[in-house]
Amino acid sequence: MSTLPPGRAVFLVARREFLAKVRTRSFLVGTAVVVAVLAGYVLLQAVLFDRAGRDAVALSGQATVLAEPLRRTAESFGREIAVVDVTDVAAAEGQVRAGELDALVTGAPDALRVVVKDRLDDALRNSIDLIVKQQVLSAQAAEAGLDPADVERNVARAEVAVVALEPEDPQRGQRLAIGLVIAALLYYSLLVYGTMVAQGVVEEKSSRVVEILLSTLRPWQLLLGKVIGLGLVGLVQLVLIGGIGLVLSSVSGVVDVTGVAGGALATGVLWYLLGFFLYATVFAAAAALVSRQEELQSVLTPISMSIVVAFVVGVNLMIQDASDALVAVLSVLPPFAPILMPGRMALGVAPLWQVLLAVVLALGAIAAMTWLGGRVYANAVLRTGARVKLRDALR
Repeated sequence: MSTLPPGRAVFLVARREFLAKVRTRSFLVGTAVVVAVLAGYVLLQAVLFDRAGRDAVALSGQATVLAEPLRRTAESFGREIAVVDVTDVAAAEGQVRAGELDALVTGAPDALRVVVKDRLDDALRNSIDLIVKQQVLSAQAAEAGLDPADVERNVARAEVAVVALEPEDPQRGQRLAIGLVIAALLYYSLLVYGTMVAQGVVEEKSSRVVEILLSTLRPWQLLLGKVIGLGLVGLVQLVLIGGIGLVLSSVSGVVDVTGVAGGALATGVLWYLLGFFLYATVFAAAAALVSRQEELQSVLTPISMSIVVAFVVGVNLMIQDASDALVAVLSVLPPFAPILMPGRMALGVAPLWQVLLAVVLALGAIAAMTWLGGRVYANAVLRTGARVKLRDALR
C-alpha cells in the first residue's frame, strides 16, 4: 500500500479523472453542440420576442390622420407599431396577404375598416377600438358644444384605482423560466455525470484496472477521487453552458432580470455540488455490484428513476404554485432539493430558513450516503463474476 497522504491520493485520482474526461473529443464536441443549440435558441427567442411586440400597420385615406394616436394607444398596451401611409389599397392588401403587413386600416376615423390576413391581434384590436371610440366621443362632444380636447383629457384621466393585497411580481414569468432552466440543467448534469461515474467503476472493475489501483490506494480514496474528478467535469460544463446562456440572454434582451439569473446560476452551482455528491456516491456503489456494462442498467434504474421523478413531479408542482406547502416540503428533502430549491430561490419564494434546512439535510444525507456507498464500494469492487447482492456488500 502506498504511503501517499490521503489528500494527495484523492487529488491524484480526481486530477486523472478530470483531465481524462475534458480532453476527450466527445466532451469537447458535446459541449460545443449544446452551446451552439443554446445560442440558436436564445437568438430565435430574441427574434420572436421582437416580432411579438411590434406590428406593421398601413393607413390609407382619411385613416392616415390616426398615425400618431395609434402609436400612443398601442404603447399603452405594450406594443410598438410601425405605421406607413399607402395610396394603393389593392397593393397594400397584397402585402397583408403576403405577411409583410399585419393590418391595413382604411375608412373614416369614426368608422374604420381593418384588413388582416387571418385574425387581428388582440392588442392591436384594442388599440384601434379605443381610437374609434375616442373619435366618436369627440364628434358627439363637438355636437353638444363641448371642447373635444377637454373631453378627451378628462376621459384619459379617468381610471380605476387598484389596490392589490398581494401584489404579483411583474417579473414572475422570467423568474420561473430561469428557475426551470436551472432545474433542467441540474437534472441533466446529475443524471449524465452520475451515470458516467458508474460506467467508470464498471469499466475499471471489468478490466481489472481497479485491482492495480487498489494496490496503492484505499477504496475510499479511489471512490472519492473519482466522484470529485467527474463532478468537476460536470461543474465546468454547467457553468460554461449556464454562463454563456446568461450572457446571450442578457445581450439579446430575452432576459431583463440579469441579477436574478446570475444569482440563480450561483445557487445552481451550490446545489449541483450537493446533489452530485449525494447521488454520485450511490451510483458508484451500485455499479460496484456488477462486473459488466450490460448489467449496469439494472442497478442504476432505481437511482435514475428517483432523479427523474424528482424532476418531473417537482417541476410540475412548481409551475402550478411554487409557494404551495407540498412543494415547500419536497424542496427541503434531499432527493428533491437539488432540483427544486434552486427554482424556488429564483422565484423568490423560498425563505432563508427553508434554504438552510435543505442544505443541512442534504449535507446529512451526503454523509450517510458516503458512508453507506463507501462500504458497499469497498466490499464489492474487487468481486468479479456474478452480481454481488447488496446484503453481502454491506457486511
